[in-house]
Amino acid sequence: MDITDTWQELIIPGGKIVYLVMDGLGGLGSEETGRTALDTAETPNLDALAHDSSCGLLEMVGPGITPGSGPGHLALFGYDPLRWRIGRGVLSALGIDFPLQPGDLAARVNFASINSAGEITDRRAGRIPTELNQRLCAKIQDALDLDFDGEAFLKTESQHRAVLVLRSPDADALSDDLPETDPQTTGRPPIPMEPQSDQAKVAAEVVAQFLEQADAAIADEQPANALLLRGFQRHEVLPGLQERFGLKGLCIAEYPMYRGLSRLLGMDVAEPPTGMDALFESFEQQVGDDHDFYFLHVKGTDSTGEDGNVTEKGAVIEEVDRRIPWLLEQQPDVLVVTGDHSTPAMMSAHSWHPVPVLLHAQHARRDAAQRFDETSCLKGALGLRPGFHLLGLALGHAGRMKKFGA
Repeated sequence: MDITDTWQELIIPGGKIVYLVMDGLGGLGSEETGRTALDTAETPNLDALAHDSSCGLLEMVGPGITPGSGPGHLALFGYDPLRWRIGRGVLSALGIDFPLQPGDLAARVNFASINSAGEITDRRAGRIPTELNQRLCAKIQDALDLDFDGEAFLKTESQHRAVLVLRSPDADALSDDLPETDPQTTGRPPIPMEPQSDQAKVAAEVVAQFLEQADAAIADEQPANALLLRGFQRHEVLPGLQERFGLKGLCIAEYPMYRGLSRLLGMDVAEPPTGMDALFESFEQQVGDDHDFYFLHVKGTDSTGEDGNVTEKGAVIEEVDRRIPWLLEQQPDVLVVTGDHSTPAMMSAHSWHPVPVLLHAQHARRDAAQRFDETSCLKGALGLRPGFHLLGLALGHAGRMKKFGA
């Protein structure tokens, strides 16, 4: 039991909550300027909003722990990611509307580039077009001949990413106690597929077979001539936002993984928006409906950070900033602006650094933060706190929790 179970006992009807999540928002000061993308960007509207809100920093998993996007978003939605663990494969499968069944084993797939020495030269194969991904998935699927009493599905997600799902007639046959084959760096070969426990031997053998046959099928392709796997997990049903916190949620996100996580938590999912304008237009069309929790997801801050491009990351933040006045006109009872983890452009990767957050509501305490950036938020009223505490604050500020005790 954790504090979120107590929230569940206190839930009452109340106001509407909007989460605006800029993926990978947090950063580190560059060597040239000492400033982060958020600090460098021109953000007059976010700065004014921070001045009129409670601000702070969130540790999404724990001190020094670098979060994946799945754990980061789980924390934002009130699920302690150390208690509720979800593999990236399950999220990706749900994000493309794959009909997962209990016991299915899912993994996230990266098409990658490997040289003649077997070393990874590009973990994302140059972010190949989705159309090429679809052709390669079909080519691999046609070549598969696994010694396995079950089924294997390889489906396109987006660009260089795909999803592998293994399904056995025995729902308990496939363990997810498997290593990731992606070493998360270049200049090294993929990590061998070895079971991490006796229960995972069957799954490891099937996955090893799959990789051998898949890599052989695309060995003559360029730039995508190999597969990397991570985020293994068996699919199990989780209690949703409605059950736990009385929230009828709506996800507005373009990228499949975030749509998949939202479905897993029982949210409705809007049609995927294409671009920033479509994201906010979709919210405008939905805001008057019967949902009381809205999740708006911006991906560009993360992808530009992973590309090491601090200028472009700042430009995405400025795009969001220009839409803040319009967002406030929709009059949410609670507006939260934050990220799911930090992706410093100078590291070109996720990091463990706490993430800036602001919470705007009628009864939010105004604090010393004058800008919306990492340094200013450190001075805020919310302080440094676990990421999964955020939803409790949002519920309280929306008047959605009754008094605890006499």
